[in-house]
Amino acid sequence: MKGLFFALLLSVMPVYAFAAEKTVGVILTGDTPYYRAIHKAFTEELHKRGIKAQVLLQSPAPETVAWMNAVRKLVAVGVDYIVTYGGPVTATAVSETSSIPVIYAGVFDPEALGITLKKNATGISSKVSLIGLVKTLKDMVAFERLGIVYNETEKDTIKQAAEIEALGGRFGFKSVKLSIRRFGDAVKIKDVDALVMTTSCAAIICADDVVGACRRQKVPTASAIGGAEERGVILTVSADPSEQGREAAEMLAQVLAGAKPFSIPARAAKKVDMVINLKEAQELGVKVPIDVLTSATRVIK
Repeated sequence: MKGLFFALLLSVMPVYAFAAEKTVGVILTGDTPYYRAIHKAFTEELHKRGIKAQVLLQSPAPETVAWMNAVRKLVAVGVDYIVTYGGPVTATAVSETSSIPVIYAGVFDPEALGITLKKNATGISSKVSLIGLVKTLKDMVAFERLGIVYNETEKDTIKQAAEIEALGGRFGFKSVKLSIRRFGDAVKIKDVDALVMTTSCAAIICADDVVGACRRQKVPTASAIGGAEERGVILTVSADPSEQGREAAEMLAQVLAGAKPFSIPARAAKKVDMVINLKEAQELGVKVPIDVLTSATRVIK
């Protein structure tokens, strides 16, 4: 009888050990350099804090069904926590589960998406001043027709496009809104003097196409999210991805210690990067004012 009990104990112990290990499901809105940089900082901060957890990483295609499936997979395998990067997948996560804590980063405007109303979610916003972005671009380029790249399936980018469009009267330009959802959509770009990319994940993935189309027309580009500055975007103003990742890890640490997400106030980005691709600007014949150069956190020469 004792031998039977010992055998049963051995069969149960491995299962108990696995169940005791915390599992964190991480989902990127899309596989972009910006979200990868956030994740790198996130994992480094977890390691620094000595937090050991099984991390399940997913980087679905930037589309509604893929985001939904990614969240449902994590819910199905029973993860203890979900960490999300980007507005679309975060909005999907909080709509798909109300019991699993959701920690987010890289979400431009979580309040506008209704994410801050969810009791099981908290995180850090990546919002930057779109007024400042447009003003700086205007200081560099005397544009009258501004192309605004967004994605009609990403609600946060629809709101950003509307906010930029509303600045037309103040800065003297007419808007041309361009929805980029897939490779090849860049052929829509025409009859604009300059172009601004919102945080659209689909657009960043297609950045080479977008910048290439603009380059052929001598059209300078700006972006409200990092990841395309090395690919020809002359002005990038975005929340620092390292801060985003570190803050998300710190919030997860609080939840692991027993805090409820709703008790942890959502945070705003404190560090904002402004990157000037001077090399690309010069090739396009754009003269960058000295005050803009001195304000930049990085200049690509």
